[in-house]
Amino acid sequence: MHISFHGAAENVTGSCHLLECAGKRILIDCGMFQGGRELAEENFDAFGFEPESIDFILLTHAHLDHCGRIPLLVKRGFTGEVITTPASVELARLVMLDAAGLQEEEARYQQRKAKRRHGSNHNHKNANEIEPLYTTLDALNSLEFFKRRAAYNEPLEIAPGIRATFLDAGHILGSASIFLELKEGDQEHRLLFSGDLGYSNRAILRNPAKPPEVDTVVMETTYGDRLHKQLEPSISELYEIINTTVGRGGNVIIPTFALERAQEILYYLREGVYAKKIQHYTTVFLDSPMAISATEIFRRHPECYDADTMKIFDKGNDPFYIPGLHFTRETSESMAINMVESGAVIMAGSGMCTGGRIRHHLKHNLWNKHNSIVFVGYAAQGTLARRIVDGADTVKIFGEVIPVKADVYTIGGFSAHADQAELLQWHSQTGNPTTTFLVHGEEKSMHVFAKKLHNYNVKIPELHQKYTL
Repeated sequence: MHISFHGAAENVTGSCHLLECAGKRILIDCGMFQGGRELAEENFDAFGFEPESIDFILLTHAHLDHCGRIPLLVKRGFTGEVITTPASVELARLVMLDAAGLQEEEARYQQRKAKRRHGSNHNHKNANEIEPLYTTLDALNSLEFFKRRAAYNEPLEIAPGIRATFLDAGHILGSASIFLELKEGDQEHRLLFSGDLGYSNRAILRNPAKPPEVDTVVMETTYGDRLHKQLEPSISELYEIINTTVGRGGNVIIPTFALERAQEILYYLREGVYAKKIQHYTTVFLDSPMAISATEIFRRHPECYDADTMKIFDKGNDPFYIPGLHFTRETSESMAINMVESGAVIMAGSGMCTGGRIRHHLKHNLWNKHNSIVFVGYAAQGTLARRIVDGADTVKIFGEVIPVKADVYTIGGFSAHADQAELLQWHSQTGNPTTTFLVHGEEKSMHVFAKKLHNYNVKIPELHQKYTL
């Protein structure tokens, strides 16, 4: 039995881990690298294994950094089976098709840029050779391999000697930790992948399930070096920012992850309106076709909800509806928002400001001192979001230098990731594992968290590093 790490190794994106057992090769996740140009270029690199050799992909959840390279894997020869929860199937379809569209758009942009720069027929040819990482057709083709659905807490025989149980990770809709019971010859091994773990007592979703006792743990460390703000003060801070900003004639811009964060913010905005904690009438724009579709998918999967959210549904109410809410799918509708000078809460993707409509809204709002920019999620190194959070005086958006005059806030309490205390608590329930592998975190975060696990055998694998279980 072997395990190797081909993404999210000393890094927070691109989750991809390869398990070899009983003659089968199983990937846990196959995610896209997100961040600066160097990380984006890594997506085109070889996987570190032959795609056609993979028998199964077990997908923990549908965030891009966990499922985003599945279409590329198919494009390069994968013909196996993808297994995940029903909600993750729907969300992964949405995420991969959206990513394909963005890849195609970026390729066209780079082609035009290359032609303008060089102009000669020879260079035109080179420009036309610029291709997207994968296309919409590639993404659609990959959906054919999502053949089996995994229900929470129900063991699933993947192959002889390999049994998987998906456990609710409480991170986004359909997210899971994956517990594997392995047998090869006379050797048996209990292996647990945390996936991305949620933060307890948040809206909509249940808390992460208690993990079983195991021999080996592979766990995320996104916030392994810090504690989150408490949720209630974070909600109050959001209301206060909206009241202050709208009261002085500005807009509130919230870069929003389309899955979970958008729905969570809608939930709390609804609570604030009905409890009269939001003082001014506010127009809310959810300006993200992907987030709009994700919200519709959320409504179809109440099996993932916590008790409080179920009560809202049971009373015939919609936890995501707010008076003054506008879903803007069309580009023309999105552009029209730029004419709104005050009184609006504008939610748009992407959460790290690496693409999508949020960049247009930042271009039109960052320079205005009456506005506020509110970050409610993780901002990786190298992203536009991180540059703004770190206090840049100016940023370049679509080739134009934009001064940062708006108030900038980071509210950590809305994180969909467990903080250091919750990660330690989760790990303490896994018994006395022989080895704990730390993944999905920036290097500093991993090393801080490793010191907290000083009583355990902790390893921080490098990219493509292989271990014997």
